[in-house]
Amino acid sequence: MTLYLLAIIAGFALLVWSADRFVEGAASTAKHLGMPTLLIGILIVGFGTSAPEMVVSAIAAYEGNTSLALGNALGSNIVNIALILGVTALVAPIAVHSKIVRKELPILILIVLFSGYLLLDNSLTFIEGIILLAGFFALIGWSVYSAIKSKNDVLEDEMEDELKEHAMTLKTGVIWLIVGLILLIVSSRILVWGAVGVAHEFGVSDLIIGLTIVALGTSLPELAASVIAARKGEHDIAIGNVVGSNMFNLLAVVGIATVINPMNAIAPEVLQRDWIIMFILTLALLAMAYGFKGKEGKINRVEGAILVICYIAYNTYLGMSLVSSKQPFKGLLVLYF
Repeated sequence: MTLYLLAIIAGFALLVWSADRFVEGAASTAKHLGMPTLLIGILIVGFGTSAPEMVVSAIAAYEGNTSLALGNALGSNIVNIALILGVTALVAPIAVHSKIVRKELPILILIVLFSGYLLLDNSLTFIEGIILLAGFFALIGWSVYSAIKSKNDVLEDEMEDELKEHAMTLKTGVIWLIVGLILLIVSSRILVWGAVGVAHEFGVSDLIIGLTIVALGTSLPELAASVIAARKGEHDIAIGNVVGSNMFNLLAVVGIATVINPMNAIAPEVLQRDWIIMFILTLALLAMAYGFKGKEGKINRVEGAILVICYIAYNTYLGMSLVSSKQPFKGLLVLYF
């Protein structure tokens, strides 16, 4: 048991560090190669912070732990909105200026609805995984088009400041890109091994572990990036990280995991409980951040507190479900909380 716990702690620490190096290296390399700043913000930073979810879920699926892979993706989306944006708004209220981020919010709603449709039969086939990946590449195409078409977007200015602050040579950027990617894979493998071991020791399902401990751990890069960005006044980077990450999780993370290992017997509670919570939170995000009737979208401290309370309530409900199923969960709750 001790070895499993140490693996989780070490895996999380290395995962967060390597993800940060990977994103910084990729962003710097892309800048040196002439990629537009706005496109770096949308693709590399927005999607790159979900690299931990992608690698962890891919490894979990390859090793047959499909419930952990799916739980990680859905749980990360819940963490991103309820905990990360909630905490970020408590630190500094988030104002949404970027037109691109506002355009992405309705697209995120559509992606969430489509994922729910695919889960209606409690399975995800190889073909459905391909469809999700095709949707991801279509999203990339739309992002490239939006970045080229948009001029003087606030997100571009904020991203330019970030790139100047973390400036590095092309050689250094490539090195950190490669090292970060290698360590991402290594740390993800360690984390999955530890998480599965803890789940088996406590008699808890891989799904619950994926929704809670693993989802929280793989979302730490988004938490750090969003809080730091909000404190600097870079609000659109803060919320753009979350919106981009959530789209990436549902299309690329779930898509890759499904292609690797199709999910033929998904637990009914994934759709009836976890997807519904994710959908409600996504609707709440749209209502707060979109900005209707010409008004600017904003997540204030009260709304941030409500989001954090929702996250605590959801995890408490998961804990109570373990009680009702009489699973030996006390040690797990101590570990998690």
